[in-house]
Amino acid sequence: MPVTLLQTQGFRNLVFEDATFCPGVNLIFGNNGSGKSSVLEAIGVLSSGRSFRSHRHEALVTHGHDSFTIFGIVEGEGRSAFHTEGPPHQDLRFSHRLGISRDLRAKETLLKLDGERRRSMSDLARLLPVSVIDPGTFDVIAGGPAKRRQFLDWMVFHVEHEFGRAWQQMQRVVSQRNQLLRNARIDAAQLKVWNERYAALADMVTLARRAAFEQLQPVIQSLLSQHSDSWCRSVTLDFFQGWDSQKPLLSVLAEHLDQEVKSGHTLYGPGRCDIRVRVDGKNANEVLSRGQQKTLIVLMKLAQVQVIGDLTSKRCTFLLDDINAELDQHHRQILADRLQALNSQIFVTSIERPEPEVLWGASVGNLKMFHVEQGRLTEET
Repeated sequence: MPVTLLQTQGFRNLVFEDATFCPGVNLIFGNNGSGKSSVLEAIGVLSSGRSFRSHRHEALVTHGHDSFTIFGIVEGEGRSAFHTEGPPHQDLRFSHRLGISRDLRAKETLLKLDGERRRSMSDLARLLPVSVIDPGTFDVIAGGPAKRRQFLDWMVFHVEHEFGRAWQQMQRVVSQRNQLLRNARIDAAQLKVWNERYAALADMVTLARRAAFEQLQPVIQSLLSQHSDSWCRSVTLDFFQGWDSQKPLLSVLAEHLDQEVKSGHTLYGPGRCDIRVRVDGKNANEVLSRGQQKTLIVLMKLAQVQVIGDLTSKRCTFLLDDINAELDQHHRQILADRLQALNSQIFVTSIERPEPEVLWGASVGNLKMFHVEQGRLTEET
């Protein structure tokens, strides 16, 4: 669902009252430090509750303020998950009002959906699936397994309704189990209870991840096959669930109890899940150049959104932050063409005033351009 209106208060250096965006392409340009990345960041926080630029809430609040608030309106066609009345075939237009605020002093986060308080960020996140491509995105290939788990889990969350709840429950169980592993004396009966609960939730999480990966893999391979570069035909992706797939998790935990007690935390299970990306059998980050890795992760991101659209009919919003610095003209054109085919809402930041007809061609009619200066967002003609 595209974001059509955004309001912020006390967020970074942004000082505009509201901004109205189009459901197609939104180009935002301005000097470094002007606030253009903060506009994208605000949309990201509204979607996920966290920033793609910082892990600290303190960094998001305007200097001298104690809180920030972000409000947005998202619009869609068809049937909203929160509007179930009427015949299922009826074509509807609907909108939702999303809000998030964070009070640093009280250390409290307030979430609202259509004016009503919500406890879970997932209620907002499901309505506003946002995919970010920024300099940090390319660590999905070069970084550790955690980055690739996050990549996969974002997609699983949007295609499998119960995944988020099962994942949260599993995290709580792992925390309790880790406390038990760190005790000098382990109560065997208590450990058995936690192991059984952990294994049951781990199977639920892993089943959802594997099903999503099996949908994602052929789409990625199809996109790779359309490129002329020879390395694209040598890329393979394999799903590693986090333990030996030939053994039930309970057996693995029993076999490695001494090892886990020594380390003081859980070593096997979905927390060790990974997508193993290889080229000719070698780790991709060891074989591919930086530019080739960028191409691969962009294709993986596009495949994600295609799968979500095919399975749920959701339209995703792409945030492309300073993409000109990361991709050359050829690869920006490839990205633009793919995004147009996916019918995604797109936000692109750049330092120089962009030339939309060069990159976006036929989509130039469904486009808005904004200039940012000292946190003020002004729509350009």
